[in-house]
Amino acid sequence: MGVCRPKDTHEFLEHCHALGAAGIQAGVHGDIAGEATSRADASRIRKRAEELGMFVEAMVVMPRGKDTAAFEQALKDAHEVGASALRAACLGTRRYETFPTLDAWQQHLTECHESIAAALPLLEKYKIPLGLENHKDWTDEEMAALMKKYSSEYFGVCLDFGNNISLLDDPMETIEKLAPYTVSTHLKDMAVDTYREGFLISEVLLGEGYIDLPRAVRLVQQARPNAHFSLEMITRGPLEVPCLTDRYWASFPDRGGMYLARTLRFVNTHKSTKPLPRISQLAHDEQLRVEDQNVIACLKYAHGNLGL
Repeated sequence: MGVCRPKDTHEFLEHCHALGAAGIQAGVHGDIAGEATSRADASRIRKRAEELGMFVEAMVVMPRGKDTAAFEQALKDAHEVGASALRAACLGTRRYETFPTLDAWQQHLTECHESIAAALPLLEKYKIPLGLENHKDWTDEEMAALMKKYSSEYFGVCLDFGNNISLLDDPMETIEKLAPYTVSTHLKDMAVDTYREGFLISEVLLGEGYIDLPRAVRLVQQARPNAHFSLEMITRGPLEVPCLTDRYWASFPDRGGMYLARTLRFVNTHKSTKPLPRISQLAHDEQLRVEDQNVIACLKYAHGNLGL
């Protein structure tokens, strides 16, 4: 029998419970990417999560400009499902691949600020904290400044442990800076290698990468003891960070040689001793089998080595 990917959030909840997870971060009803289907799913998921003793964090889409109708509906659904927190992002892609000019990036920033300003009153109305992910878009300095500008107990960070090296931030410094604002997390470990136009990054099994996971977890727990740790073990080939190309730098007016030199030095020092994972050559069922295998190994590490 082939391995099947869960088709909706209820199946995802059951699948994660079977693997040994303590909760999920997903769409509150509908598919696990957050696209809505039946409204009845929310109460069904809440009941089952309570039976299993699992937490639920809801993935939502930020408002588009001042149109908040869909966002408010997502908050109502999250409240119905008993979500302890929300996760959102201002950019679903990567900054250095998306914005060919500084003007394009600055236009995106204007839209981001409009979106956040529109979201805040609703977050405070429904009293569910939202974590905005550092999704290869905001540098850690920019994200920290954003948190200070929109200071609210219901607005914080979904702290991804591995993303910001792609913006030439020091991995542990990012966690140190953003831990005080953390609402939710993407717990992962990372490995790096060099390539002609910059460097490669890959998610790897917890404990096999360069992140000081015990310290990172401790920093979050000390700063935000109520934050849950959500594993994000993405089983895929390496991602390219083309930091030696002109286009990469178009949206980074405040970055310079110091950041580049520091990061390339880090990459050379922490270069993986074995090839980065690659799965494109595998059949689909085999890819899913490897993905489950990796998730189970990471959960065992988190339970046994991180006390999670």
